[in-house]
Amino acid sequence: MPTFSDIRGETRTPSLQAAIGLALALVVTGSWLSLHFYALFVFELTWASAPIAVIIAAVLCWLSVGVFIVSHDAMHGSLAPGWPKLNGAIGATLLFLYAGFGWRKMRDAHFEHHKHVGTRGDPDFDADNPRDFARWYTTFFRRYFGWQSVAFVSTVVTTYWLVLDVPMVQLTFLYGAPAIASSLQLFYFGTFRTHRHDDAGFPDHHNARSENFGTLTSLMTCFHFGYHHEHHLAPNVPWWGLPAWRRSAKAAKVAA
Repeated sequence: MPTFSDIRGETRTPSLQAAIGLALALVVTGSWLSLHFYALFVFELTWASAPIAVIIAAVLCWLSVGVFIVSHDAMHGSLAPGWPKLNGAIGATLLFLYAGFGWRKMRDAHFEHHKHVGTRGDPDFDADNPRDFARWYTTFFRRYFGWQSVAFVSTVVTTYWLVLDVPMVQLTFLYGAPAIASSLQLFYFGTFRTHRHDDAGFPDHHNARSENFGTLTSLMTCFHFGYHHEHHLAPNVPWWGLPAWRRSAKAAKVAA
């Protein structure tokens, strides 16, 4: 399997990749947590401030996507190469904060996705509805949002509402809405569009396709997870390295 440096023709040591990945993870997670607490405990939601609230909710949604993508890198060990315990600790913490997800369950399911991508053995795939967004998302939601997630979200909402006196409308609009929207964004750009069946088919046995988005659009839609065929070709490449890997792979193909 080609590595980050194999395609780019350069040397990027695991320690440098870890330093970059961990720094970006700190920025994404720190921004997400900071904005979360500002939105719920400092920001005053009124009719006059509603337009600003919409912006805050949209940014929270996007940062939530980023938090999940960082945890995804941790699953593959590409967040901090050579540091499995650190990857596990960060991934487990972020998945729990995201929606009360369990680390081992999510990691194992993701490896099954790579092993059986686009088949009935793929937990991310709906073999009965491979073209239907709504039905596939419903299947996806039921498989992953179990009792642990319900318990986590219920505990957070109850504590914020009844103990910390956060208004329910603020909780709904600036906590619940961004969380649900981020799951839809992740699913639509990272799973449905990249693995759905259509008349064009797939380029190879990975049953995955990539978006033809520019780098900025790719970042804003799903932290480059739309470059999904590249991810399946080289799952050791971190999210922030996918655009460069994609460009270099295309250049290598043309040169060949």
